[in-house]
Amino acid sequence: MTSASSFQMLRGSVIIFTGLLSVAFLGRKLELSQWLGILVTIVGLVVVGLADLHSSHDQKHKLSEVITGDLLIVMAQVIVAIQMVLEEKFVYKHDVHPLRAVGTEGFFGFIILALLLVPMYYIPAGSFSGNPRRTLEDALDAFCQIGHRPLIALALLGNISSIAFFNFAGISVTKEISATTRMVLDSLRTLVIWAVSLAVGWETFHGLEILGFGVLLVGAALYNGLHR
Repeated sequence: MTSASSFQMLRGSVIIFTGLLSVAFLGRKLELSQWLGILVTIVGLVVVGLADLHSSHDQKHKLSEVITGDLLIVMAQVIVAIQMVLEEKFVYKHDVHPLRAVGTEGFFGFIILALLLVPMYYIPAGSFSGNPRRTLEDALDAFCQIGHRPLIALALLGNISSIAFFNFAGISVTKEISATTRMVLDSLRTLVIWAVSLAVGWETFHGLEILGFGVLLVGAALYNGLHR
């Protein structure tokens, strides 16, 4: 419903929710510069959102789809922020090894999602669906596609490996430094994804996106105390 670069930029909103939840559940006190960083991040998100709305006129996505997609991304960051704060709380409190934390999350995540695939096979999703049956998920169709195109299996294995190392590195950063630092480092890959998207022609260039991304980086820098 939106572009890859906008998705990455809007993920920057996780700093806002991670900061607020850190105050509420970890008892952390935010400095003035961190509150300012949160405000600047909000401004950056608004600019990126406006760039998205502007680009919807000359791309395949309708205005309603862009708005829905962007809102879903921001809502998802609340869930991600809760996960980050809980991870920080548990790895500090129980001194959990990062690999054990990632393995436990992966194990339960696999079981829960495998069970959810059953009802998702029957739930109609309309325009949200990406399969011929127009349901939320079609696992049988997915296996059929993998059978016909083995390259998909290779891409899936690459994705699994990438996420495994990414999560291990992320939890290691959370344990050694903090959840917020992890989020700041995570947001830096946005630039790479945006550059690749432009290079291969997946999206068109918009000046507002540069401004929005710049403001988001300033917000992240302020929050993390880089101005010092």
